[in-house]
Amino acid sequence: MEEAPASVGALVREVAAALATAHVPEARDEARDLVAALLDQPRFWPSVHRDEPVDAALVGAARAAATKRGRGAPFAYAVGRAAFRHLTLDVDERVLIPRQETEVLVDEVLAYLGGRPGGTVVDVGTGSGAIALALACEGRPDRVIATDVSLDALAVAGRNVALLRDALCAPVELRHGSALAPVAALGAGALRVVVSNPPYIAFGEAAQLPAAVRDWEPPLALYAAREGMALIAQLVREAAPLLAPGGLLAMEVDARRAILAAELAMSDGRYDDVAVRLDLAGRERFVLAVRR
Repeated sequence: MEEAPASVGALVREVAAALATAHVPEARDEARDLVAALLDQPRFWPSVHRDEPVDAALVGAARAAATKRGRGAPFAYAVGRAAFRHLTLDVDERVLIPRQETEVLVDEVLAYLGGRPGGTVVDVGTGSGAIALALACEGRPDRVIATDVSLDALAVAGRNVALLRDALCAPVELRHGSALAPVAALGAGALRVVVSNPPYIAFGEAAQLPAAVRDWEPPLALYAAREGMALIAQLVREAAPLLAPGGLLAMEVDARRAILAAELAMSDGRYDDVAVRLDLAGRERFVLAVRR
């Protein structure tokens, strides 16, 4: 039987060797980061605490994560967690990995809310719950409703709601269904914000995606019909009657579709102040529209 490493440093060395054998680049640094993530510690913690003892549970988790990473899984799936703003979220292959770009979408919604309390915020296609939970922690709405067509995704989001319950400033309610159908019964003008990072990749663009995205992340959260515009158009159409006057529709899209999404909102006739905002790399990424 293989002898288990007795210290953090020994565990990092074992994981690094496994990753190197699988041809993972910068295996030593990644091994350190992997162990740190499993311990929920800063990335350089293992280097400073290399003599700390490790238990069997950590060794087993690290070996499993290294095996998964060696098969090509994204780092977040390998360790089962991802950072989003100040939150640490559980993630797996049932949900998209939260991206840094999406943190800017949360900034846009928080700027709109302006610290004013109240109202209902709906996060459509919540996945891991990242947007909904960030807004429930940092904003002051009366409640946040997170919807998803995938029951698997809602199971992951539910786990994150439970893990972060003590940090929430507003309750987060999960509802199953497509787009805004789960909240339609709330009635006209019931919502203050509709926010979404919907699927927007055309089926024909799959080959252009990195393998770590195409082969691992859930297709239901990646691809949309009508050349990637189907869910975007549906949100523009369905959000208008549900938003209160002055309410915000905020969507994350890609640079190829930002102007198309903005044109849809402008031509709808029920929105004012339609704007396209840039992401951290200067690409057109976010579309904002205010209910007339």
